[in-house]
Amino acid sequence: MQLLSILALASAAIAAPAGVAVPAPIVTTEDVTANPEFAARQILPTSENGLTRGLSRCGDVVLIFARGSTEVGNMGTIIGPDLVRELERRLDGRDLTVQGVNYDAALAPNYLPGGTDRESEDEMKSMLRLAHTKCPDADIVVSGYSQGAAVVHRGVEDIEEEIKDKIKGAVCFGDTQFRRDDGQIPNFPRDRYKVFCGGLVRDTVCDGNLAGAVLAPHLGYGSDAPEAADFLASKL
Repeated sequence: MQLLSILALASAAIAAPAGVAVPAPIVTTEDVTANPEFAARQILPTSENGLTRGLSRCGDVVLIFARGSTEVGNMGTIIGPDLVRELERRLDGRDLTVQGVNYDAALAPNYLPGGTDRESEDEMKSMLRLAHTKCPDADIVVSGYSQGAAVVHRGVEDIEEEIKDKIKGAVCFGDTQFRRDDGQIPNFPRDRYKVFCGGLVRDTVCDGNLAGAVLAPHLGYGSDAPEAADFLASKL
């Protein structure tokens, strides 16, 4: 019953029109004691601004992440915070700077030809350029979920080559552009890109079925965080 309640809330968050508040789940003592992983997810940060706030020093690695439509903060809750936690565990003492992409994450741009709007694409490019200029010695990795995957595709595909060369790996989840872009990010090395499209049950969002965004396979990517982090760490 608890799992169904969580999925229902997550579905409502994706389906709700932009600007409509969705009530946060109530975390009970039972949740904390019976499901420590669920409890941990409630306290993970949903916003990260490691590049845009004043930095005393850059991390050795910069992760830029784009959340899905209507998710909270600039990291969301479905996969962003989990990916950060797992990647930090795999860096062997190297420091990680994390930046969420501060794009609107509204619903309507999902239906545009590139899966997002120009303003969101430009915001992704702005973060990539900021990482390049502010942290010139850092390796860059990027990730996106749902519409955030489209933001990654559109932002990376025609970014300046000197910046693209610094992007060591890219991971996307529930990639709305998987079918459109033939399972890759255009103009980006295929071996530096990994996509997750559900587990035993396929996430049909990857096949262009945007209605699948309210189904369980599109909402369960937290369990893929360790494998995704392994991939990114292997490229550094």
